[in-house]
Amino acid sequence: MATFNNIETETFPVIGMTCASCATSVESMIQAQVGVEKSEVNYATQSVKVSFHPDVVQPEGFQKAVQSIGYDLIVDTQSGKEKQEALQYKNHQTLRNHFIAAAIITAPIVIIGMFFMNIRFANYYMLALSTPVIFVFGKSFFINAWKQASHRKANMDTLVALSTGIAYLFSLFNTFYPEFWHNRGLHSHVYYEAAAVVIVFIMLGKLLEERAKSNTSSAIKKLIGLQPKTVLLITDNGEKEIPVAEVRIGDRILVRSGEKIPVDGKLYEGNSFVDESMISGEPIPVLKDMGDTVFAGTINQKGSFRFTADKVGGETMLAQIIKLVQDAQGSKAPVQKLVDKIAGIFVPIVIGIAILSLFVWLVFGGQNALTQGLLAMVTVLVIACPCALGLATPTALMVGIGKGAENGILIKDAEALESGYKVNAIILDKTGTITEGKPTVTELIWDANLPLNQQTLSGILLSLEQQSEHPLAAAIVQYLRGGKTNAVAVTDFDSITGKGVKAELDGNKYWAGSHKILSDEQISVSSDLQNHVTELQKQAQTVIYFADTKQVLAIVAITDRIKEGSKKAIEQLMSQGIDVYMLTGDNHETAAAVALQTGIKKYKAEVLPSDKSDFVKKLQSEGKVVAMIGDGINDSQALAQADVSIAMGKGSDIAIDVAKITLVSSDLQQVSKALKLSRLTVKTIRQNLFWAFIYNLIGIPIAAGLLYPVNGFLLNPMIAGAAMALSSVSVVANSLRLKIAKLD
Repeated sequence: MATFNNIETETFPVIGMTCASCATSVESMIQAQVGVEKSEVNYATQSVKVSFHPDVVQPEGFQKAVQSIGYDLIVDTQSGKEKQEALQYKNHQTLRNHFIAAAIITAPIVIIGMFFMNIRFANYYMLALSTPVIFVFGKSFFINAWKQASHRKANMDTLVALSTGIAYLFSLFNTFYPEFWHNRGLHSHVYYEAAAVVIVFIMLGKLLEERAKSNTSSAIKKLIGLQPKTVLLITDNGEKEIPVAEVRIGDRILVRSGEKIPVDGKLYEGNSFVDESMISGEPIPVLKDMGDTVFAGTINQKGSFRFTADKVGGETMLAQIIKLVQDAQGSKAPVQKLVDKIAGIFVPIVIGIAILSLFVWLVFGGQNALTQGLLAMVTVLVIACPCALGLATPTALMVGIGKGAENGILIKDAEALESGYKVNAIILDKTGTITEGKPTVTELIWDANLPLNQQTLSGILLSLEQQSEHPLAAAIVQYLRGGKTNAVAVTDFDSITGKGVKAELDGNKYWAGSHKILSDEQISVSSDLQNHVTELQKQAQTVIYFADTKQVLAIVAITDRIKEGSKKAIEQLMSQGIDVYMLTGDNHETAAAVALQTGIKKYKAEVLPSDKSDFVKKLQSEGKVVAMIGDGINDSQALAQADVSIAMGKGSDIAIDVAKITLVSSDLQQVSKALKLSRLTVKTIRQNLFWAFIYNLIGIPIAAGLLYPVNGFLLNPMIAGAAMALSSVSVVANSLRLKIAKLD
């Protein structure tokens, strides 16, 4: 047998799914195709994610398979979502019109059936009115049920078609042959109103369900709405407005005050303050100057600027965020896979219970056995609904993931959201996670006796560091420029590897670098400055010396600052009973200083990337559910190993790719929010599943006539239809409550 190594994974919109059993049917049909590795349908997002071998099978093959059982697949990956939305809108309008027409026609049927049963030709009036309701406005139920049956499958349409079809045929027989019952001393009941009302209630349920489902995906619509539709392209002939889809890499674009930035790129002219809260979560606008990067979806506050497009279309940061949210909302939680299996066998079991209830009535039902048995069978078929089960998990996940996206917490898959609430151990990387991840000057301390004034010496230090290639030099340059220092023209600049830099001004030599320069050049340090050095080193700060040939003129203290919210975030996690660990590749002194300042009791220093992964495994072997939080390439191995992996949004692309959750703002306080969101979502899923199961466990026996021997109560099929519609809507409404939940 030939083997094919290349596997593609695509997500395709599905048209025509009306229940959880439909989703199971679509999934199994695609899974059965040769060359398909994995097929996952998400009923809530109306999509299927397929991993397949393109050498063996193409999406058109999936489309034909799905069409054969009454559904359709949109294989256009470029504009599939737009086509699906257009078709869904069209189908929604058709369903709405059919519902209104069916409801208007059904109203007189109910009035006759309830209050005017004894008027002449009552049954014929109801027959004439109910026929279009059932077979014109409700024909889709019968068409879909037949297509399912032809492939030995069953779904909710099967239940609706069987229940209304049997009620209609039974009533039709009783309308034309009433004497069959009269001769046996029984009244010939008809159930036209029950069949018509069931169709109307189920159509109403579908309408409400569609509206509710569209609300759950509002987070994606909000994200998509952040990108402008058109851009101002700068050409040789002036400015030209073009659709954003036509922008290419290298195009020059003008952004005016108050406008949204259309694509990612770099400024080459002008400057402005840009609101980047969409990406960073920070409300304060960021100054953008020449060479700075701007992102699609962010808003230009003041002033206009021009930039060159670097990333367009699906490559922009905004597009990546949208894709991340879409993929997550389309992924399945482990609990959903179990629910799908139940939904798959649900319909055949319900049909079995319906037939059994008819049989029991025929045996023990007395003189009205057949009528009441048929009524019980119809009611069982009507009340049983796999939709509530099918919607319980995905709707809660969609709202939860959308809620996360709105709060700067991007969740890649459902499993991470479902596992988050179990976390009892969190491992934090130090650099970039607890700290800012970049060196910052904390102090510049001058000696009491200086040969020149501070301003001139600051200019010399700036000139030295501007020409240095050392990673810490940039921090000193930024600090001095912030203090309005101007560089002076120095000569004979030289970089001494591992020690520092030197240059001359007016015949005098100046040095900037590590303590090695002092011993090599025999430069003295005043006792006052030395005391400062000792104190700074205790705090794990790096000290840079600035000296002339005789003495140290100043010391510069540099550290990787602890983020503002880190200490509070760690306290919050510890207060929830979560064990917090810090792992860092840095030295013991720095690790101890950071641990002391943040309140972390357990930490390890000088840790290699593989050691981090091993530490995760060690905690897992002790029975802990571990969350790893990191931002660098060195964290990716541990992130992949952890039960829940969280990356900082400002970290490396690799860390973000590996992690299941990304904190856009890189604020550790978001971790508590993410875990709370997980708890709330799982609680909502459990509530939904509880009510969906309870509804069916209570509803089906009552529909079968369980209460009849006790108090003579038989459930009317009309009430059953209303209850069935209500069960689906209540599950979705409960999920939507997550939207107003507070994560703080």
